[in-house]
Amino acid sequence: MDLDRTPDMPVYVIGGGPAGLATAAALREEGVRAVVLEKSPAVGASWRGHYDRLRLHTTRRKSALPGLPMPRSFGRWVSRDDVVRYLEKYAEFHELDVVTGVEVTRVEPVPAAPSGAVPTPGSAPAPTPGKRRRRQPAPAAWLLHATGGRRLLGRAVVVASGYSHTPRLPDWPGSPSFTRPLLHAREYRDPAPYEGMDVLVVGVGNTGAEIAVDLADGGAARVRLAVRTPPHIVRRSTLGWSAQHSAIAVRRLPVFLVDRLARAQSALAVPDLSAYGLPRPAKGLYTRVGEGALPVQDTGLVRAVQRGAVEPVAAVESFDGDTVVLADGEKLSPDAVIAATGYERGLGGMLGHLGVLDDRGRPRARGRRCPAGAPGLYFTGFTNPLTGMLREISLDAGRIAKAIARH
Repeated sequence: MDLDRTPDMPVYVIGGGPAGLATAAALREEGVRAVVLEKSPAVGASWRGHYDRLRLHTTRRKSALPGLPMPRSFGRWVSRDDVVRYLEKYAEFHELDVVTGVEVTRVEPVPAAPSGAVPTPGSAPAPTPGKRRRRQPAPAAWLLHATGGRRLLGRAVVVASGYSHTPRLPDWPGSPSFTRPLLHAREYRDPAPYEGMDVLVVGVGNTGAEIAVDLADGGAARVRLAVRTPPHIVRRSTLGWSAQHSAIAVRRLPVFLVDRLARAQSALAVPDLSAYGLPRPAKGLYTRVGEGALPVQDTGLVRAVQRGAVEPVAAVESFDGDTVVLADGEKLSPDAVIAATGYERGLGGMLGHLGVLDDRGRPRARGRRCPAGAPGLYFTGFTNPLTGMLREISLDAGRIAKAIARH
């Protein structure tokens, strides 16, 4: 397919992960032609790169994308490999137009010509020096610059390039002098290479907690978990009732009330780990969520900490040769350091010139709402809510598709 010579302007969806595929399927359902552009060789690239142990923390039923249930054979907590299989089947089932190996590097609005026609890309007149700049009209199309010199015109653009796009590795003082393995969690697959080793995992989000448990179960000689701010720990499921169901039930309640309910539930369901160096957080669960810190779903961390298989320690401050210096002054000499320190959205190069991102590089609007001054530009899949990312992606897909079909 020659993307540069498509006879009509489709909607371009950037990203072939769950958000991009769900939106493309919803657009197809609305009768809108959509083309998914994926820079990797196959759909679901981000999921293919996660560690082997990973399973969804949301239930199978509430993680399915629009129009195709997940098979019951996947179980309640779906594995990474089954998510990848599902995404491949999803694209095939909905007969989605997915073009792989194409990376979009820049997106620009193409203003309408006075006649209402779409001008040739790059032909918009430059503002006259000394004259007051007029308010720019709504774009008649969007121009995408992509690999291979492609220049693609779309009637709208949906950016779904992923929450876990660019690994964030802190620039710790002295870290370049560390001669032992220092890697981001994105590079971790399984515990086999670390058997018999002393490993420090940095970051106590869900990824860091699971990797620490995986290492302890997989034969690492010692596993320490560097913690800057103690997390809220919740049971993934209690008597068959999942944490996701609770999050959905309370999503519209006041923050203070949810904090109280979560505190009471935690006191009953989760042991106090203060004696092991992991005290209960001072701030409430929902308050912390508002600050961007999700609770850790317990998939073995509590038991591992109680039996000493995972040892919580203070946050990493710096490196001194092959020594790691912690915030409390303690010095460690681990054989390897794995940084579960999160991701950047990686949107600056593609969209930073449009003023649609906040000071942290995140979209200013998402779902069916377009950023101010950028009608026809949509974002999905850039939040990770308690109610479940895949669930919210599914809801966003339908809303975005209806908005594009309507306008």
